[in-house]
Amino acid sequence: MDTEGLRSFVRAAELGQLQHAADELGVTQQAVSKRIAALERRLEVRLFTRTARGVELTLDGQAFLPHARSIVAGVDRAVAAVRPGSRALRIDVLGLRSAQAVVLHDYWRSRPGTDLDVVTLRVDDPRTAVAAVEAGEIDASFRTVTDPAALPAGMRMIRAFDSPLELLVGPRHPLAAARRLTPRQLRRHRIWVPGIAARSEWAEFYDQLATGFDLRIDAAGPHFGDEVLLDTLADSADVATLVGARDRYVWPADHDLRRIPVVDPTFAYPLSLILPGTNPHPELRGFISYLEGLPKLSGTVWLPSWASPHGGTDR
Repeated sequence: MDTEGLRSFVRAAELGQLQHAADELGVTQQAVSKRIAALERRLEVRLFTRTARGVELTLDGQAFLPHARSIVAGVDRAVAAVRPGSRALRIDVLGLRSAQAVVLHDYWRSRPGTDLDVVTLRVDDPRTAVAAVEAGEIDASFRTVTDPAALPAGMRMIRAFDSPLELLVGPRHPLAAARRLTPRQLRRHRIWVPGIAARSEWAEFYDQLATGFDLRIDAAGPHFGDEVLLDTLADSADVATLVGARDRYVWPADHDLRRIPVVDPTFAYPLSLILPGTNPHPELRGFISYLEGLPKLSGTVWLPSWASPHGGTDR
């Protein structure tokens, strides 16, 4: 059923004149008349009778009006639900315990009136997230396309922030007592990062990290979840993993896990934000300004090639 015909009928019924309805809807009186006539043919009833003062509802029109109002209101709500500025800002993060989610939560706390919808697409290929932004399914995604030339026309990617990495180990690990570690001290130790997905940005990150510092990155086995990973670390004397300094992990007290910063250089994972090139959600401007105000990492920092103008190490 024609929504515009229903809208014209509702406004004519409420205003009592076709011309007033036409003026409000921004069309001609003839257009309103044609819409209502088409609606009457579809329903096979008369909805209005003409009077000297305008139009009045017939009995059928009176019965139809509340239903037509409900349909028009439902359509308006549906449109508002997907129109930027009239709905929540939808941002994709890799996980609700990730550094991206933590930063997004901090932003919301700084602006508690923000209508925000945190999304986890659960996809490994960043191109899938790009397609979701391009289609308007989400407003932005914390993903990185390591070759910016591969971004579709009209899309853009900005640097969000850099997340420093820490070594996470159990109490029996040889490095457990260290207050901080250098990359040289990590050599020959097994760093277990299970389930690194092919074609993902983090697969390329860990490849460059292992090559650049002669590290033993072990991606063997599927990732059964953070709980299994943490249990394994707690029981092991030789397994460690790398986690973001802002990533939230919770484990039982008797696990006694240790988070140890890596320095000289600091390993940093660069996080980007994929955005639409046109018609962005109005709230994105405030969020981007918030990201720009985040403190930068100090000291010597290692970044993968796609994020470092110096090919790996920045100061």
